[in-house]
Amino acid sequence: MPRERISMRKIKEVLRLVFDCKASKYQAAKASGISHSTAGDYLARFKAAGIAWPLPTDAANTFLEEKLYPKSLSNRCVRAPLDYEYLFREVRRPYVTLTLLWEEYKIQHPDGYQRSQFAQLFREYNKKLQFSMRQEHKAGEKTFIDFGDGLFLTDPKTGDKIPTKLFVSVWGASCYTYSRATLGEDLESWIDVNTRAFEYFKCAPKALVPDNLKAGVTKACRYEPELNPTYADFARHYGVAILPARPYRPKDKAKVENGVLIAKRLIIGRLRNRIFTSLADLNQAIFELIEALNDKPLTALKVSRKDLFESLDKPNALKLPEDSFEFAQWKKARVGINYHVSFEKHFYSVPYILIHEELEIRATLTTVEIYKKGQRLYSHKRSYKIHGYTTQKEHMPPSHQKYLEWTPERIIEWAKKYGPSVEELVNTILFEREHPEQAYRSCLGIIRLANHYDPARLNKACQRAIAYHNHSYRAVRTILEKNLDQIEASITQSPASVLLHENVRGPEYYGDNAVLHV
Repeated sequence: MPRERISMRKIKEVLRLVFDCKASKYQAAKASGISHSTAGDYLARFKAAGIAWPLPTDAANTFLEEKLYPKSLSNRCVRAPLDYEYLFREVRRPYVTLTLLWEEYKIQHPDGYQRSQFAQLFREYNKKLQFSMRQEHKAGEKTFIDFGDGLFLTDPKTGDKIPTKLFVSVWGASCYTYSRATLGEDLESWIDVNTRAFEYFKCAPKALVPDNLKAGVTKACRYEPELNPTYADFARHYGVAILPARPYRPKDKAKVENGVLIAKRLIIGRLRNRIFTSLADLNQAIFELIEALNDKPLTALKVSRKDLFESLDKPNALKLPEDSFEFAQWKKARVGINYHVSFEKHFYSVPYILIHEELEIRATLTTVEIYKKGQRLYSHKRSYKIHGYTTQKEHMPPSHQKYLEWTPERIIEWAKKYGPSVEELVNTILFEREHPEQAYRSCLGIIRLANHYDPARLNKACQRAIAYHNHSYRAVRTILEKNLDQIEASITQSPASVLLHENVRGPEYYGDNAVLHV
């Protein structure tokens, strides 16, 4: 890089110190605050120009500059001018550098500007552009996204004002813009507007730069922000990287902040006096204004955002997958002792060996998937039945699986073989429970008492259990163990008040004349 030329005033001071004060080159340089090599260079130029000291009293600074640099002014006028608009577009293409562009320029114009002056002139041109245009973003590389306050909808019945949010997505290289109104900033709305933006662009960037939005960024951190699992799924589906802006660093997303400002001026400013009663009508009006914005030529570049997008961003962007992203919710859940996890009040089974472990649930509108440490374990068809169960046989312990072979009708039919009272008691127990399956073990236990007692005794024991409203396996077993089914006596107290339990002593325990009615 060439040495920056010092002012004529300082050059005159060096000459004065050397010729009037008899100072050395080193002393003059130190007193003037310049290097000794710079001072030596100007003294050599002064000697070569054949100028006498002191200078003429009427000599201006331009006189000294023309003598020290006799060719600089004339050479500058004949050099080939730079095509700044072309350079601005080309430097944003992948793998294109300013040095490469200078080399191409020198091939066409051998007497043109040198590398350093070429770069300096381009930097000066960049400073004249809007800030959002000056930022150097490679084509197809990034879009900057954010929400801002939007317009209001009007309830046609009550006249109440309903606030909306304005989503804005801006491409880094071309400033091509998409905007849409939503009713909220929740996760589902955030994913929806991002998906619609990709569909509008018909391509995707290599990286998204959102603000640290709570819906998309679970944990804001300067170095390692943690993304919401659904937003991370969205990124994987489209193959893009998520680069959240750092907290309290507005320059990280200056492009979209400026885009939000332009969108507000265009959309909110022009639509402020219109009344919208539906989100669809509002978004149609926004779409028309955004189309006009993208088609309008930029003042500095003489081309539109759409033209820049078609020539810069779109050819270098990512192609969209065939299917749009399907929104899914994520939730952590611990496996209960019944080897099921709960999602929106419905229960889905997992292998019973996972009892008490914490798993992750990913739910779409049609499917519930269960993950452990990022590995998918099982998938269920989603059910919207409140407090219902979706259970796979292979998830059950072996001792539970055998009950799947039974139905209420089959159990009742089996109980019928041992007598009408056995059938009646089993039928009562089955239909007292909300789910018949919950009574299977109790009913099978009663039927299997026939393996140890005469079926006639079992039938009579069930008759006594029904009479005293003791509808349980334990009551029938107690009656048989204490031989109470063989006692013939009238009922002397309310059946409902009698408690049957193997640890309760009857009146026969206390005397020969006492009688227990069971």
